[in-house]
Amino acid sequence: MTKIRIGLAAATAAAAWAFRDVLPALGALSPGDRVKRSPHYRDGTFHNQGVSPNKARPGLVPGEFLRREQRQPLRPVPLRTPEFAAPAADASDPAELSVHWLGHGTSVVEIDGRRVLFDPVFSDRVSPSGIVGPKRVHPVPVRAEDLPRLDVIAISHDHYDHLDLPSVRTLLQTQDAPFVVPLGVGAHLEKWGVPAGRIVELDWDEHAVVAGLKITATPSYHFSGRGLKRNPTLWCSFVVATGTEPGRPETKVFYTGDSGYFDGYARIGEQHGPFDLTLMQVGAYSDAWSDIHMTPEEAVTAHLDLRGGLLVPVHWATFVLAMHPWAEPARRLLEDAEARGVTVAIPRPGERVEVAAPPKPDGWWEELA
Repeated sequence: MTKIRIGLAAATAAAAWAFRDVLPALGALSPGDRVKRSPHYRDGTFHNQGVSPNKARPGLVPGEFLRREQRQPLRPVPLRTPEFAAPAADASDPAELSVHWLGHGTSVVEIDGRRVLFDPVFSDRVSPSGIVGPKRVHPVPVRAEDLPRLDVIAISHDHYDHLDLPSVRTLLQTQDAPFVVPLGVGAHLEKWGVPAGRIVELDWDEHAVVAGLKITATPSYHFSGRGLKRNPTLWCSFVVATGTEPGRPETKVFYTGDSGYFDGYARIGEQHGPFDLTLMQVGAYSDAWSDIHMTPEEAVTAHLDLRGGLLVPVHWATFVLAMHPWAEPARRLLEDAEARGVTVAIPRPGERVEVAAPPKPDGWWEELA
């Protein structure tokens, strides 16, 4: 009996240790009072705006479990050490527009001499626990603590693969940039120790000028939640624009966050386009959730709706979150983009892409499939 008690005590202690990080990662239980004033918030939750032509099938699609295509790369994913631009010697000269895709949605855009970090996720797993949940397929090309100075940290919504507690804690200590987030997400950050003065919360179609950049939260077609409650906080896409200072040329970047295809892309294109660069979600699609994640072909259509220039795909290759083959998003995207005359760059994680002279896709992902 004593051995049984000791065993139970040891098991209980092990479980408590294993899940010690779960409760803090859940974030705030209440998103705060400001969300209640949003026209998109009613009956205790946020709601999508616009119309999606897709209707997701309820639950999971059994046929997807029978697919035997490769969902992991056969060999290590080739990484590149990021080559961030040095500060401009003359602040009056416009800097080149470039992007480093670091994996999944995490990207650093260098625009007009400023740096914007989207959806920082540097952890090994996207989960409230560090020992269970989807595991990173490839290492990060650069650690969060080794990033150069940032001007903006933009987070599109509160799902674990976009809002990561350990990454936020690191950036809180190593950077002084403000966090620009949709309504309600600021409550998570405040619970994790981010000062209110470093949090900028936006509703759809609201904007803030940060470090000389105009950051606008635009709609996406998705959902939110880190616990059992669905849609307690807002989700969004982002428009980043220069030209807020007299005499500076205007450059525009669009980031989807997570979204299904919907008619809102055409409206965003009319109101804010054209865009020099779009960062488009192309992975983790399924018939079971076709209204909340785009297929690669829908990403091309959305890019055209937005009146985009260069398309760089994100939200693929880093975490296995759906049943499709690992390399399929890049393959399908490139085929459809070429057929429709869309310029695409598909970088290796960490590779620098200069928007004015993007590298031609070389099929590096096919060697791993």
